[in-house]
Amino acid sequence: MSVTSVDKDFDALTLTLVADFEASTEQVWDLWADPRKLEKWWGPPTHPATMIDHDLTPGGRVFYYMTGPEGDRFHGTWRFTAVDAPKSLEFVDYFADAEGRVDDALPPNTVHVELSPYAGGTRMELRAAFDTREQMDQLLATGMAEGLQQAATQMDALVA
Repeated sequence: MSVTSVDKDFDALTLTLVADFEASTEQVWDLWADPRKLEKWWGPPTHPATMIDHDLTPGGRVFYYMTGPEGDRFHGTWRFTAVDAPKSLEFVDYFADAEGRVDDALPPNTVHVELSPYAGGTRMELRAAFDTREQMDQLLATGMAEGLQQAATQMDALVA
């Protein structure tokens, strides 16, 4: 398993996942950059993702949905604020409606992903930052930490 840690820092208002891969930085980057590959790992195995829009550029967006075991769909959208291929990306992660409009029922969080050489492979550090403790608690209650870990674990098979 590539995921080495998932840490909740309630003082810094962050959730950080660290994963190490026996793959090049470019291979791991491609799992973010290629929408077909992103579909194969984003979301827990019980909720596979379908990418509708994918524009990995500053100001670009991803619009997707995850399909649950009962066929229900959960939509999300990312707005990219920074992209430095193949090293890092940053986006604001929102819940969305079926048309891709931001759904304010749940708060957004800002995600920063850093890829760096590590032990002959690549280390991915994904840090989700929240504006308030209440927002962090609200999103963690949805199973965000567990879902993120399950999703990232699926990356191993794609870079093998």
